[in-house]
Order: sequence, then structure tokens, then C-alpha cells
Amino acid sequence: QLPAGATAVFFDAGLAGTPLYARAQAALKGAQFILLPSREPRVSDAQAALASLRQKNAAAIVGMGGGSVMDVAKAVAVALEGTLSIEEALAAPPQTRRAFLAAVPTTAGTGSETTPNALLIDDGDASKRALISPACVCDLAVLDPTLTKGLPPAITSYTGVDAICHLAESFLSVRATGVSRFYSQGGLQMALRCLRACVENGADLSARMGMLYASFWGGVALSLAGTTAVHALAYALSRHGVPHGVANALLLPFVMEYNKEAAKAKYRTIAEAMGVDTSSMSDDEAADAAVKAVKDLAIRVRIPQHLSEIGVPESGLPTLAQAAFNDVCTPGNPRQTNVEEILAIYKKAF
Repeated sequence: QLPAGATAVFFDAGLAGTPLYARAQAALKGAQFILLPSREPRVSDAQAALASLRQKNAAAIVGMGGGSVMDVAKAVAVALEGTLSIEEALAAPPQTRRAFLAAVPTTAGTGSETTPNALLIDDGDASKRALISPACVCDLAVLDPTLTKGLPPAITSYTGVDAICHLAESFLSVRATGVSRFYSQGGLQMALRCLRACVENGADLSARMGMLYASFWGGVALSLAGTTAVHALAYALSRHGVPHGVANALLLPFVMEYNKEAAKAKYRTIAEAMGVDTSSMSDDEAADAAVKAVKDLAIRVRIPQHLSEIGVPESGLPTLAQAAFNDVCTPGNPRQTNVEEILAIYKKAF
């Protein structure tokens, strides 16, 4: 039940005219629908949406779509009151908001419906920028598997492995706690059971619901523990137009291989969560098995295996390495790193 008053619904323009859009309009009669470009959201996209709403006095804002749509909805909701621009909100995030905020994910991966983060692409250098505030945490999240059953296998794969990244990274983060690991482990087990089924049969609503849970739990876990160098390396790839889910999915096995010496005991738990019997394995064998399990899953759901496949130029790797080293996610990595070692990971992934 949304509060009385004007409602604004953020929606992916690429889905306008689809049955999903018609269903949303029927369910939210009288709401103002704001269509966003079908790409990673830019600061200017959020600013344009904010300008269109500023005079409407919206009582409720709904982000219905993937992580990009939800992130714009969150950023606008936080900046809506007063006269702040999105740039100003990024620089000094408000800690409260007036409008009711709801998220309705139509993909299972980002967990944006439960995180305090709104991620936007800088219009100048194409870097990722984060608006982080408790005001970004939604009042309501609606997990409905019928909204994801029409996703094509490729998007299901990319977003699903993005969820696995959140779960594995939050488990390995130096900031992890017993509570965050509870969500991480449960989500990994759920994703293992459900992702391949979703890719092979998109109409399997039980598997779709399982991936929505895994994505949600991943969002909870990363909100508590943060992520690691996987996200740092992935965020840098936004400069080359690589979608976030694709970047995370491709890089996860390479960064796990790099980190395994620093977190062998945790790797055993990850391997077990992914269905590997480690009872007769040494710590080294269990760590290798964890990396292999993640890589094998990525291959089974048809994730690209190398940066050269997705348009990243080899000449740009040194610049990416510096950007990744400077990223806020890097300090959470279980192994201390530097620019040269990050560059080596990129080269292996290339």
C-alpha cells in the first residue's frame, strides 16, 4: 500500500510497450511514469528525472526495473526535498528523505532494493560514483518472480553471477561479520541451486524466486560487509561501457584465484556452499575447488571469459589498474594489493 498523494514510477525505456509495462501501469493507475535510458545510469539521467519531479511534490517513488533503474529512483528520492542537485547529493549525501521509497526488481542480481547505495556513471570520465546514505534504503521491496521470467538467458546469467559476486565478496571481505556471513552462505547455496535452472528454463518460477532471494540476501550482506577487489576492478571497466554485471561475472574467478592464499579457510566454506565435498581435501585443494566451482558455473551459464571478448583494449589496462586501486572497495579485499598486482590480474583476465 503506497501512501496517499502523487506517485512517480521509474521504468526502463527499453521495456515501454511490453506486457510488463502495461501490467505496471494497470497496477499503479494515475502514477507518473518516468522512462530511463536502457544503459548504466548517468548523473545527468538522475538530474533530468529529478528536475521533472521537483514541482510534483511526489509522496512516493517506485523504482521498477534492474539495478540501474532502482539506483536512479533512490538517488532522486534522496535529493528530492529542497534544492539539492544530484551532484550536490553525491558530494554530501542527505541522511533523511521525505518521500516513501519502493523498489520492484525485474532482474535478480544487484540487490539494490536493499542497499544504502545508488551508483551513477560520471558524465565526464565515465567513472562510477556512489551516493551512499541510509536514506537510500527502501521502505518496501517487492520480490515477484513473474516479473523476471521474461528475462533472456544472457541477462539472467550476468545478473545472477553479479549476485554471486556480492555473496562471495561479502563473505571474504575483511569487514565481514557472523551476521553478514549468514546471509552470504545462504545466498550462495540458493544461487547454486537456482541460477542454472533460470538460465535453462526462464519460466521456472521456483528457481526465479530463489534467485530473487539470493540477490536480496547478497544486498544485505554487502551492505553489512562491503565488497572486495572484484568490484573495484569491475567499476573501472565502466569507462569502456562494460555493464556492471558482466564485469563482475568475468572478473570474479580471476580475483578469487589471486586472493586464495589470504583466505583459505573461507574458501573451503565457499566451496561447500557451492556443493563441493571438501571433507577429504587439504586447505589448498579446497581453495582451488572453490575457484573452480565459481569458474565452472560461469562457463555453464555462458559468461564471457576474457576482457578481450567484451571490447576492453589491452592498451587501457594500466589506467584501469590505477583506477581500481583507488576505488573504495579495494581496502575490503582480504589480500593487500597494489597497482602492479591489479594490472597483473587484468592481464590474466585479458
